[in-house]
Amino acid sequence: MPGNFLTNYLNIAALILYGIGLTTILMDRSLFKKVLGMNISYAAICLFFVAKGYVHGRAPPIIVDGILDADLYSNPIPAGIILTGIVISVSITAFAIALIIKLYRRYQTLNLDEIKLLVLQEEEKGMEK
Repeated sequence: MPGNFLTNYLNIAALILYGIGLTTILMDRSLFKKVLGMNISYAAICLFFVAKGYVHGRAPPIIVDGILDADLYSNPIPAGIILTGIVISVSITAFAIALIIKLYRRYQTLNLDEIKLLVLQEEEKGMEK
């Protein structure tokens, strides 16, 4: 069992990080903390893919000394997918933070329950007119 744990420590770390991120998304009422939990979960997914894409004993896919045998190199596709995902994650995070800033300027709170209450109050005032 201890040998198995030592070989799968990256998978276990990814699972723990994903659990932390998912718990933050589901349990916290602050919008900023929900975005933070989303980023933690995404980092866990990236760690998991990198751990699965790594093959011990293989070199990076850069041709050195004229060696062309593909069995000696690791697969570059997981790294490319992760880099693309990181760019998308940063874009989504920036957009989410921009929306959170607009919500805060309008309602002066980041608490989701308070924002819902304020929106309902605004709708009731709009119906009265």
